[in-house]
Amino acid sequence: MTLQAPNLDDRTFQQLVDEAKRYVQQRCPEWTDHNVSDPGITLIETFAWMTDLLLYRLNRVPERNRRAFLDLIGVRPFPPTAARTDLSFRLSAHQDAAVRIARGTEVATARTPTAEAIAFTTVVDLDIAPAVSRVVATMGQDGSLEDRTPRLGIGDAFPAFAARPLVNDALYVGLDQPAPATIVLLEIRCEVSGHGIDPQHPPLRWEAWDGAGWAACDLERDTTGGLNFSGSIELHVPGGHARSTVGKVTAAWLRCRVVELPGRAAYRSSPRIAGLTAATIGGDVAALHGYEIEGEVLGRSEGVAGQTFVVAHAPVVLSGDPVVVEVQEVGDLAWVEWPRVEHFAQGGPEDRHVVLDPSSGEVAFAPAVREADGGIRRYGAVPPKGATVRVRRYRSGGGVQGNVTARTLSRLRSSIPYVASVYNRGAARGGVDGERVVEAQDRARVALGTRHRAVTATDYEELTRSVAPELARVRCVLEERGADAGALRLLVVPAAPQRDGRIDFEDLIPDSVMGERIERFLDERRVVGTRVLVQPPTYLGLTVVVRLRASPAADPQRVRRDALDALYRYFNPLSGGVDGRGWPFGRSVDVGDVHRALQGLRGLDRVEPPLLFAADPITGRRAEAAEHVDLQPTNLIVSYEHDVAVDA
Repeated sequence: MTLQAPNLDDRTFQQLVDEAKRYVQQRCPEWTDHNVSDPGITLIETFAWMTDLLLYRLNRVPERNRRAFLDLIGVRPFPPTAARTDLSFRLSAHQDAAVRIARGTEVATARTPTAEAIAFTTVVDLDIAPAVSRVVATMGQDGSLEDRTPRLGIGDAFPAFAARPLVNDALYVGLDQPAPATIVLLEIRCEVSGHGIDPQHPPLRWEAWDGAGWAACDLERDTTGGLNFSGSIELHVPGGHARSTVGKVTAAWLRCRVVELPGRAAYRSSPRIAGLTAATIGGDVAALHGYEIEGEVLGRSEGVAGQTFVVAHAPVVLSGDPVVVEVQEVGDLAWVEWPRVEHFAQGGPEDRHVVLDPSSGEVAFAPAVREADGGIRRYGAVPPKGATVRVRRYRSGGGVQGNVTARTLSRLRSSIPYVASVYNRGAARGGVDGERVVEAQDRARVALGTRHRAVTATDYEELTRSVAPELARVRCVLEERGADAGALRLLVVPAAPQRDGRIDFEDLIPDSVMGERIERFLDERRVVGTRVLVQPPTYLGLTVVVRLRASPAADPQRVRRDALDALYRYFNPLSGGVDGRGWPFGRSVDVGDVHRALQGLRGLDRVEPPLLFAADPITGRRAEAAEHVDLQPTNLIVSYEHDVAVDA
């Protein structure tokens, strides 16, 4: 079977002739004889025939050649980006010695008959400290610390806060040693009582001292109902946990502080604590999608300039540590580092460096170029003949398949002593597929025009994609009103995991580290005097309420599920809209869009007039029902709790 040839330009000979004749009418109206006997028309047909031959040959340029052409102008397809998440390792019980989770530990999703397991590996070593509580104290309004440890376990309960708790009253728990990036279990015995609060949303915040201030601890579980009754609390302590001195007592402190929650009831009286113990039962560590390859030998050097090697597991993910190539000369036991650079343009003959193409996995050493005067210029050193070349460590993997949902990474590839289970508390984010050659071709046209300088809105968008390929969408708009009038607003939308079109709203908010990286990159390339604001779009929730009628032979429940899936997929900021590339920025919504989303649905007989509700995706507050929802240029639609009823 013959391979399908690419069709880069589908214009035919006759279309080229007709297009040229239209230009004649526009540019030279006095030329009125367009018959085939006219000498000018003969020339047009001759050039159209020659152009048709060029297009025929152009359409047979293989992808390998197109990659080479792109490389000549300095454009390489973006490699895939690896999704990132935090893995929580839970111990079978508290241990008296530190438990190490080594770097490179693999955790994967469950394998199914239709899907392969998706593996993540930890990026650093994790030592779960064997910390336990040694002091429990309360702090009065005068700032004095009162040690409550002697009263624990003797049946005499003490108040956790003031008699009528005020904001910033706190209960302090001191550990015998710092427990950074760990899971701490607190077993608390309380006098069962009601204190006027909502047990599901108590006005409390757990914090840990990180050496510079009090950092918030993520709350995994609280069965005490805000210290209303006996139970347990699980906290995820941040990575910078350190010792400090509070009220002349030195310990690794945790504290439970009273806060004000708008719309929630406050404490009427203080909870009373009869017993409290704390101990570490696990730890958290960052992980990236993919797997690590260490010490891969690429081959032996020929001692010539411009030689290349290829890694065994392409593509190479650059999200983790820098890729370092090492060279070991014959008879020498030491490995010498040859770091990776973007290009050889500034290299000298003694510079030891390489260029890596992450997509193909090709490692290239510096070339030697003959110049006009006959001399040879070397853009880098060359490993001597016979030297062994290896990559110290690199990561292979990445892509959108790594954007797994929360608590799906649960399979430990190798057993670790005392580790009972592992899971990811939050969804993995940031995974993006590698750029295709056809997409790189489109980007090359823009790159040749911008020359890595940001002037137009398109320049800002393309440069942002180059520095943050993990973004799913980028849009640059001019702010015309308010205090930021005249500034350029870069609206960035990260790649987020989704299931049947449903996306957790929190996953659509980019992290601050990414925003700072983009701002630094653009600051060196923007026009002087231009202000650039990098932030997410203003998301507007959309709720569709619609009643459907199923055909007589259809299952109403199935029709309802399919209709909900269709609405979530269509009104989707990442993959919705008519073209499947995400709902357009600032594009308003009307009832016709609902009909378009539901058309062709199997088992659907009729669609009643739908209602649209604009909603705040954070508070859930909805506006009045309407047939049209207007959006501003900085707005982006996100589906919020569609309501579908189906009549048989």
